[in-house]
Amino acid sequence: MDGPEGSAGLPGPAERSHRSSVSSVGARAADVLVYLADDTVVPLAVENLPSLSAHELHRAVREVLQLPDVALEAFALWLVSPLLELQLKPKHQPYKLGRQWPELLLRFTDAPDDDVAMDEPSLQFRRNVFFPKRRELQIQDEQILRLLYEEARGNVLAVRYPCDAEDCQALGALVCRVKLGPYQSGQPAACILREKLDSFLPAHLCKRGHGLFAALWGRGTKAGPGEQGLLDAYRQVKEAGGGDSEHEASLSAHYRTYLLKCHELPFYGCAFFHGEIDKPAQGFLNRGGRRPVVVAICLEGVHVIDSREKHVLLGLGFQELSWDHTSPEEEEPILWLEFDGESEGTPVNKLLKVYSKQAELMSSLIEYCIELSQAAEPAVPQEPAPGNPAPPTVRPRLRRQGSVVCSRIQRLSTIDYVDDGKEIKRVKPKRSTSFFSRQLSVSQGSYSVVQPTDSLEQG
Repeated sequence: MDGPEGSAGLPGPAERSHRSSVSSVGARAADVLVYLADDTVVPLAVENLPSLSAHELHRAVREVLQLPDVALEAFALWLVSPLLELQLKPKHQPYKLGRQWPELLLRFTDAPDDDVAMDEPSLQFRRNVFFPKRRELQIQDEQILRLLYEEARGNVLAVRYPCDAEDCQALGALVCRVKLGPYQSGQPAACILREKLDSFLPAHLCKRGHGLFAALWGRGTKAGPGEQGLLDAYRQVKEAGGGDSEHEASLSAHYRTYLLKCHELPFYGCAFFHGEIDKPAQGFLNRGGRRPVVVAICLEGVHVIDSREKHVLLGLGFQELSWDHTSPEEEEPILWLEFDGESEGTPVNKLLKVYSKQAELMSSLIEYCIELSQAAEPAVPQEPAPGNPAPPTVRPRLRRQGSVVCSRIQRLSTIDYVDDGKEIKRVKPKRSTSFFSRQLSVSQGSYSVVQPTDSLEQG
């Protein structure tokens, strides 16, 4: 495997299509099944499958679906199983990678041998990790918007994109609108909401009472907060152009609204990796242990998400971090993340260790995302002409206290360092240069990093 593309498998899309994508292979022809985000299948009859590139298969899918040229950049082919997910480069040959799948699992996962032997990847047509969000909202083609919407909806329902309850309800209301049409009081759609709440909200918000939505239809049982919030949000969904008929207006506006709401989530469009981090020592015996995490990486930065609690532990833009990975023989691979912090009021360098067999993949992806981001940086804005006021500053959205997307630094076990000019030591008041050689060079911002020396403790 060469190149940065790839992510570790997580519950969600991988579980929905754990089936082989090659149904028959002959000397010349084969039937290839490519899965879309909504679980539909695109069958392709191809010649010389073993030598076909991902680019050629991608083009065949676009032709079958009659997608415009922007789909070449918006989507990529992925090899996906419950154990591993890899975004393919255009030059990759999916058939050959599929034949190498057991070796890839042994290299990039800790899966038991029995699971490795049973695992089989499927070929999926999914969002390209390197497609910028700003480009996404310029798309007008309804079919592309629908595919992006379906993928985002699946990630929200699977809590791959952790959301606050309010955001889940707002997103679920848009799904109601797409599936059921405009809200109408007393409509039969209420029965569908009652029976299929988990198709609109993540499972943890679907706590059932004696009957879903029963109180809302006079059956004497109070609806749960998730149910009530979903119904209230559904009532408030606005129609594009004021159309009241279910089929009067295109669904494109609702797809775009859903995606725009997802863009507020810092991990939208990320590649995802499995790992573990150290827990802070607790109790009389100072026992720590490890916490399973998901590392989400995209063009904008890195987020470490608690796999069980489904909230962000650490979120860093590339201008806020340095990183590296270590994979010594007979030792566990580690992705190192370094960032600014404090220890009892003292500014320090914080080093977070992420233990993962995908450390190499994560490090390569971070490096490639930074290269793409730097290449796409806009020119420095010019000073406003005399007499012309500067445009108003757009303030960031105020985040809710306790939001799942806010960092929880206090729950991390980090190694804290400073540089006193001679050697790196724990918790000194000032530092100047970098522990890692890999970092994003920026002309603005307060981030400074520490110098490597042989005396660095590895924790």
